[in-house]
Amino acid sequence: MLNLLKSNTMSMDHSNKWRDYQSRLKKKDATRKSYRRIPFYALLLMVLILTGHGVFTLLDRTLAVPDKISVIIPEHMKTFDKDTLQKIFRKIPFANVSEKNFEIKTGGSTYQIESSIHPSLQRLIIDKIDRKNSKYFGLVVMEPDTGRIVSMVSYDKNNPESNICITPNYPAASLFKIITAAAVIEKCGFNCNTPVNFNDNKYTLYKTQLKDRINKYTHQMTFEESFAKSVNPVFGKIGKNRLGKSVLESYATAFGFNTQFDFEIPLAPSSVVIEDDPYNWAEIASGFNNETLISPLHGALVVSGIVNNGKLIEPTIIDEINRNNEVLYHRNSHTLSDIITPYTATTLKRMMNATVASGTASRSFGKFNKDKILSRLNIGGKTGSINNNEQHLKYDWFAGFAEEKDGSNRIVVSVLVVHQDYIGTRAASYSRMAIKEYFQNYYANIKEPHVDDPAAL
Repeated sequence: MLNLLKSNTMSMDHSNKWRDYQSRLKKKDATRKSYRRIPFYALLLMVLILTGHGVFTLLDRTLAVPDKISVIIPEHMKTFDKDTLQKIFRKIPFANVSEKNFEIKTGGSTYQIESSIHPSLQRLIIDKIDRKNSKYFGLVVMEPDTGRIVSMVSYDKNNPESNICITPNYPAASLFKIITAAAVIEKCGFNCNTPVNFNDNKYTLYKTQLKDRINKYTHQMTFEESFAKSVNPVFGKIGKNRLGKSVLESYATAFGFNTQFDFEIPLAPSSVVIEDDPYNWAEIASGFNNETLISPLHGALVVSGIVNNGKLIEPTIIDEINRNNEVLYHRNSHTLSDIITPYTATTLKRMMNATVASGTASRSFGKFNKDKILSRLNIGGKTGSINNNEQHLKYDWFAGFAEEKDGSNRIVVSVLVVHQDYIGTRAASYSRMAIKEYFQNYYANIKEPHVDDPAAL
């Protein structure tokens, strides 16, 4: 029996040693295979790195102007006019530039270009673009007094080279209510407190809603409130029953529709076509159509005309061009026309204030009066939204202004976001970001006077 136990024990020890031996062989074999896979893993890692770099390069390919740009500039030219600049800058993606100044080299000459762009504002907006949910994005920030564009940011998911900011292919939606409001103030004597009414839903525009009727279902409000809350039937009735085709056409033209602006970059005109159909007048006046088209830059110009007490200023993005210390081009501010009276401009500004404080932009600008920067500003604007159900797109606008309460600095902002299946960051939210960034930098750069500074006394 003892011998049998010893024999079994020896057999078990032998089996354990065999399993241990096999286990060690497997580990060595796995280690050898791992070593053999190292080149494969290294190659895979390199491919991933290069692919990732390629993706980010694709996203950011328009975020900076190259240091040297090859364009043909006649050597004999002593000064540049707008026609020449349009030929030159047609090839330069001003949208998304991250530097204020750059050079153009051609032949034996170097040209120093000084733009009006604020780099920090550009970079902030570029970083904040919701690329996941947005198909198109365009933002323009401009000084209304001078027409200087301090920010121009564009994003096109399918065509990174395009500049959404200067492309008038997008429905103006309720931004056109600004033009309608200006017309009815001047032609019909409306003011902020003028009573208006409508029936049924505020965001629809049925023909039955255009009748002048009052019953127990009628909603009554002031004209200011209808503007702030963007009530379609109110503006539809104004277009059909108060203004008509000729007045709508004249005010649309005054605000720059169907007009070619003289700009350093080729800028196609925004368009509106008003038919003889009274229901079409209602659609145009309320922005309830997809045929009135505008660009983000034009949206900024519309608001600048209001902030400038009715004077429309020509846009500009180039401050100066030099060659061998010789100035070939210098920006000049040009007033294009007086589009509305100062009283109308003041009334529109008040209604735009209401849009931000209690209207359709109030959520995006919530508690702005408690913000350290925004509380120092007078802010107003107009939202606009309309759907393209066939393409599953939603056009989302904000065009507005911000000015110091105790100072003279002010800007206008125009933002378009074209959302896809899901609503991402809204146009009014981008506007808030841009306004805060601009004035935060502005206040940070102001030299605070010292008590012992004679200039401060």
